[in-house]
Amino acid sequence: MWGFRSPEELEETGASALVAEPAELLPLFERGLLNVDALTRAFTSRGFAFSYFPTANEAARYIVSACAGKSVALGGSMTFKEMGFQEAFADSTEVHWHWVTKGEYYQTPDIYLTSANALSESGEAVNIDGTCNRVAGTLYGPKQCMFVCGINKLCPDLASAVERARNVAAPKNAQRLGTRTPCAADGKCHDCKSPARICRALVVHMGAPKGFEKCEIVLVGEPLGY
Repeated sequence: MWGFRSPEELEETGASALVAEPAELLPLFERGLLNVDALTRAFTSRGFAFSYFPTANEAARYIVSACAGKSVALGGSMTFKEMGFQEAFADSTEVHWHWVTKGEYYQTPDIYLTSANALSESGEAVNIDGTCNRVAGTLYGPKQCMFVCGINKLCPDLASAVERARNVAAPKNAQRLGTRTPCAADGKCHDCKSPARICRALVVHMGAPKGFEKCEIVLVGEPLGY
């Protein structure tokens, strides 16, 4: 998926983020420049729509435009928080925020917005969830689903995507939530049986679910979320 080109092109895909998060992003750029055409083929061959934006601002404008005048639901997402939602929607959209308004859950919006804990270059999306409202909306109910992911979520294959979800995203979320779990203490998955465990479901989208009118992967060339 990756090939070397000019420094300017590498910068455009998000290489400036190496300064802020070198440990996780360096392996990406050691593989070379992102091949958007190859990624498009990988995801669209599995029935997903695919869009790429070099910056979070460009992606946000696209999402706001796509959602204008429609009902939208969001599960918990650090990606959308870092992108400036809920403010970005203002009054243009009917929004149901599962994690902003406690207990609010809308199963059948026009568009369900979420992120993924990892994406594979072979075209899969991986998510781990505890309450499972977040993954439920990616499987059935909404008319459309949109996964919005930073470049830090991109992994070479499905195995490494699952590894990232379990040993990068889940421990960081456990630490953020202050859970009393082994991963919150040392940042590694122990496949624990703790009552506070937040890893209750591992969902791999091997393709776009049949019930959706559209299921889209939006990749952003900047690091976002966990």
